[in-house]
Amino acid sequence: MTAAFIQRLTLTNFRSYHAAQVSLERAGPVVLTGANGAGKTNMIEAISLLAPGRGLRRATMDELAFSEGDGSWAVSVEIEGMQGLSTLGTGIDPPAGEDPATSSRKCRIDREGVGSATAFAEHLRVVWLTPAMDPLFNGPASERRRFLDRLVLAVDAQHSSRVSALERSLRSRNRLLEDPRSDPHWLDAIEHETAEVAVAVAAARAETVSRLSGALAATRDQSPEFPMPEIALNGWMEQLLPSQSAREIEDRYRTLLKDNRARDAAAGRTLDGPHLSDFAVTHAGKGIPAADASTGEQKALLIRLVLAHARLIKEMTGFAPLLLLDEVVAHLDPARRAALYDALAALGAQVWMTGADPAAFGDIVGRAQVFVVHAGTVRPAR
Repeated sequence: MTAAFIQRLTLTNFRSYHAAQVSLERAGPVVLTGANGAGKTNMIEAISLLAPGRGLRRATMDELAFSEGDGSWAVSVEIEGMQGLSTLGTGIDPPAGEDPATSSRKCRIDREGVGSATAFAEHLRVVWLTPAMDPLFNGPASERRRFLDRLVLAVDAQHSSRVSALERSLRSRNRLLEDPRSDPHWLDAIEHETAEVAVAVAAARAETVSRLSGALAATRDQSPEFPMPEIALNGWMEQLLPSQSAREIEDRYRTLLKDNRARDAAAGRTLDGPHLSDFAVTHAGKGIPAADASTGEQKALLIRLVLAHARLIKEMTGFAPLLLLDEVVAHLDPARRAALYDALAALGAQVWMTGADPAAFGDIVGRAQVFVVHAGTVRPAR
């Protein structure tokens, strides 16, 4: 087995589902069809919670609960994954006098509690593509950084803790700078910590971009229906990483932070560092920024990036990740749709796809397991 494979998915009081279960008889594509608003995305969002982080919608815990329930919810899967047969589960337990909105999310492996969803990465990796990602290239740099961090997180489950540590360090420094009477020694200490974690974040991103560039290059002659993206990290710290040691870059950043305290205090934020770097994507065939490509070309570039990332995960772990593709095929022409199905078959991953129009899946319906979603229920298509 070289791909993580969900055998059974069970939802309890999750989003639009009071209780639902999907049992799969074999590996291969899984197609969820149904009207808009039926709950197709809710189902793949549940699977995305089995990856480190907050899932494909980045929802708060109370937003995930069934509207007519008590605030508790649960997602459970039986999988054949990187550690063999396992049961993974996450959710909010039924409240015992506490506000469910403030209850902490629990994660379990084979019914034993684990510290966080990071532990699930030992069993499976999850990659997704949703319509919310379509404006990625035209949006703010912060969205592209978040997208890149998601890519890094799928190959390095500890990355989110580093990013969170950097955000906390920057907030602490900004608070100290707000007070002109702050002890300079405290600022020195927080800037020392900030520099260490900043370089660690930049290095993890740079390594993933380098590996992903290699994965893209390896498939340059495949799937010509999807244009080839060229990717890079725009930031002085990332540019120095190949030629200077982490210690040298940390020292340089500490000096920069110290020299710019007055400027950053006036701005109310830290104006330099990897928290402002950009993930740059170019349409290689045309030599133009992805943002200047057509809407269809941008979608195709994004699909090629996600497929290359899935291949990279397979190369690094020996297991293809789960792929969650939300309404991806709806706006593809027939040639690109067929090319996507061929690429997915070559990858060998279990792919969950949603779409309102069953006809869009005609090319793979013979090898897919198709389910109809309607008003909080899911059943096999006849």
